[in-house]
Order: sequence, then structure tokens, then C-alpha cells
Amino acid sequence: MPPIYLDYNATTPVDPAVVDAMLPYLREHFGNPSSAHAFGAAARDAVEAARAQVAALIGADPDEIVFTGGGSEASNHAIKGALTDGAHIVTTAVEHPATAQPVEWLRTRGASVTVVPVDRFGTVDPDAVHNALTPHTRLVSVMHSNNEVGTLMPVREVALVCRERGVLVHTDCAQSLGKVAVNVRELGADLLTIAGHKLYAPKGVGALFVRRGVQLEPLIHGAGHERGRRAGTENVPYLVGLGAACELARHSLPAATERLRALRDRLHGKLLSALGDGLVLNGHPTARLPNTLNLNFVGRTGAELLAAVPDIAASTGSACHEGRVQLSPVLAAMGVPPEVGRGAVRLSVGRYTTEDGVDRAAELLAAAPRH
Repeated sequence: MPPIYLDYNATTPVDPAVVDAMLPYLREHFGNPSSAHAFGAAARDAVEAARAQVAALIGADPDEIVFTGGGSEASNHAIKGALTDGAHIVTTAVEHPATAQPVEWLRTRGASVTVVPVDRFGTVDPDAVHNALTPHTRLVSVMHSNNEVGTLMPVREVALVCRERGVLVHTDCAQSLGKVAVNVRELGADLLTIAGHKLYAPKGVGALFVRRGVQLEPLIHGAGHERGRRAGTENVPYLVGLGAACELARHSLPAATERLRALRDRLHGKLLSALGDGLVLNGHPTARLPNTLNLNFVGRTGAELLAAVPDIAASTGSACHEGRVQLSPVLAAMGVPPEVGRGAVRLSVGRYTTEDGVDRAAELLAAAPRH
């Protein structure tokens, strides 16, 4: 039997329907979308159909979707493309490295950066964002949901604050799509990151929503692909796959949200029954992704615990370096005590998780031997 996969926040398997949609563009329809002949037209039509499918998932218009090589590229494009010399950017202390690292890179090149703290649940206060704005603020980047603990951020409230000041808002939505409903108009976001491999599409494909009227400097320069916004011949099979994945996700909601929440809560309940006070939840108790369960196994080390149960595939919230346990920056920013957070394990369920699987996982984790 393969391990029980509880690491859907790290990556998702490619849905068979997505593979089926891609295959004709790997086998027969090989044309370059920029070519004027019939082969190019078939590829171009497929790309535009996929663009419409991605747009429909988030309530955007197709011409507001820029295809990218993944979520990291999308966030880099949003952040680097929006900033001008001497500009100011505001972000939070719990962002994914695909946001945090481009921000730090810009700092080394003269940008002014404010990193707003979060509370013990990993939530940013919109008032703190408001207080961080200056006349030079160009962009605020706040993730939609945290990849480690699942906390949902008040992006809409942040966007309302920023809109009054003419400040752009970028949100990394990679973890949220397909798990909860997302509408860019309701959020008020100007820029939104999409990652295919978090959404049952292949790795190496993503998209950036760019609200109509927002001007970004291209991240990749070259020919005029993507209306001049992202150079490089389109990866037609993968774009078709992303479109199919977005279509599946759109039709799965809201039922998918409830199913994931039921599985997550079943797993949590069984672990609580077995371990009681030996478990501490990280993240917001209610305002978090329906599939994400980040737990401190008190008195344990997350990496050692998972090593003791190789029949479970999951992630830890701490790293071991030369015998020392180092908290993830997210848990540290939330103020999780190191002696507690050293036992952090992230368990994330998904489309192919079963009740039997979570029951077995709970049994294995509760009975894990100590080294």
C-alpha cells in the first residue's frame, strides 16, 4: 500500500480529467499559437479557451489573465512589475517565500519595505496595514490563505483600505483555489497569484490576474506573447491542463469545501480523542482553509514523528539543523513557543483523501513510537 497522502498543500496529483484534456496537445495539436496557419490557430484557440476557464474560476475577465510558468513567477511578476524606483511596499510576516523573497530583493535595490506582524492565529490586522501606508506606498501584498496553518486573511478589508489611497493590492491565492470560493471583484484585489500544481494541474504552470487598467513592467522580456505582458512561446498542453483544472474546481464548489472540512475535522477529532492535551492547533480555529490541520504534537519533534510513521506523507513546521530544531518563520511570527512548535506537523487533505485514510492516519500518529 502506498503511504496515506496528507500533503495536498505541498502539491496535488494531476486529475485524470486534466491529463485527458492535455493529451491531444501533446500528441496531435503541436502548433505554435503565434503561427498564422491552421496548426497555430488550433493551439491559439486552446490557449484562449483555457484563459476563459481560469478567469471564470475567480470571477475575472479573460483578458485579465496572464499565463506564467507557476505561482512563484506570478508573484514575482506582480511584485517586481508594480514597483518603481523609491517606492514603498507593505507585506506581512507570514508570506510564502515567493512573495517574501522578491520583496527582500527589491529592498536591496532601494525599495522601502514595511513588514506588518500577525496575531497568534496568523492573521494580519487591516488597521495595521492602514497605519503602514505612506504617500509612497505602491503595493500591498497579503496572501489569501497561509500555506502552513491555513489561516484566511482579511484581504477584502485590506483592499478597501488601500483603494482609498490608490494603492495596489496583490494576493497569493495559490492555496485557496478549489478549496474555497474566490471572486476577485469581491476581494478587491488588483493582482492575484494562481499555481497549477496546488489545483490538480501539472507543476510548472500558473497565472497572474491583472485587473484591467493596472500597468506592470514585464518580468520576462522578448516577443509579444500574452499581449506583451509575458514573453515566451505558450506551453499549450499545460495551459490547457490549468484551464481544465480550474473548470473542475469551479464546478466542485461549494461541495468540495464541505467535504474537505468534514475530513479535516474527522482527523482532528480522532487525534484529540487519542492525545487530548498533547495536541495544540496552529492557525485560526474557524477562519482557515477547510483542508488544513497544523498541529503541535507536544513533547515530540515533527520530523521525528513523521519519520516514525512512514505510512503517512505529510510536512513539518520546523526544521532540524545539526541537532537543533528551528521553527518555520510562520510559526515564529505567530509567537508559537519553540518548545511547543518543534512538534508541528501539517496535515492537509484533498480530492482523493478518504475517511478510511484519515482514520488510519490518526491511528498511526497516535501510536507513533518515540525514538
